[in-house]
Order: sequence, then C-alpha cells, then structure tokens
Amino acid sequence: MEIMNITLEQAEMAIQAAKTKAKEIDTLMNIAVVDAGANLIAFMHMDDAWLGSIDIAQKKAKTARFFNMDSGEIGKLSQPGSPLYNIEHSNSGLITFPGGVCIKDSSGKIIGAIGVSGSTVENDHTVAQSGADAVK
Repeated sequence: MEIMNITLEQAEMAIQAAKTKAKEIDTLMNIAVVDAGANLIAFMHMDDAWLGSIDIAQKKAKTARFFNMDSGEIGKLSQPGSPLYNIEHSNSGLITFPGGVCIKDSSGKIIGAIGVSGSTVENDHTVAQSGADAVK
C-alpha cells in the first residue's frame, strides 16, 4: 500500500489559508502541518501569538493524524467513563480538544494534518478546517 504524503507546497497552502482565516476572525494563531507519518512539515507562529500554543498546535496535528480523526472527536471519546479515557497520556502527549484536522487529497486519502492553537477551541477548529479545506 502506497502512503501519500502532503507536499511542502500543499502544507504552505494550508498554512496560508489558515492564516487568512485567523486574520479574518481577528485572532493570533500557531499553525502546524504534519505529513502522513505525523512529521512536522511546516509551521507558522503569528506575531504575538501565545508561545504556549506552539506545542499545542503541533500536538493537535499529530493527534489528528495518529487517529485519523479531528482532535475534538478524540476528546469526546476520552472523557471519564469513555473508551479512550486517559489516551492523552500516550504518544508523548496528545491534545484531545478541537483544533486538529486531517488533511485529505482530492480522492479523500489522508495525506497529513493541521493543528491550530491560540484562541478558543471553536476558533482553533475553524482556522484548522480552513487550512485543511484549502488543500483539496
């Protein structure tokens, strides 16, 4: 089975679209893009965005790719009493709230993921989704 990876050009396209959306909603973000193997391909830190969100953005992207679903969906499954409770302690730390979104190619194959952090989880998800949608 051949693994398709996001290209640097596609990763930059995702970051640019996410940055545009962040500016549109007047927020400062850290934006990370990982490839199909969850390796960091591209990263952007907007001026004055929270420094603590750098790590969070990268972990949101990895979380989405590790499990092939939005990080917020994993969050729903990791609540006390749920089947994935405490999963955030695996893989050197995961982030299980919204802002990590898989990036798919035009055929729907996952080629990477984008993670965004720096605002509310709703804004983080909106910005991440804009980045992911730009690659299709």
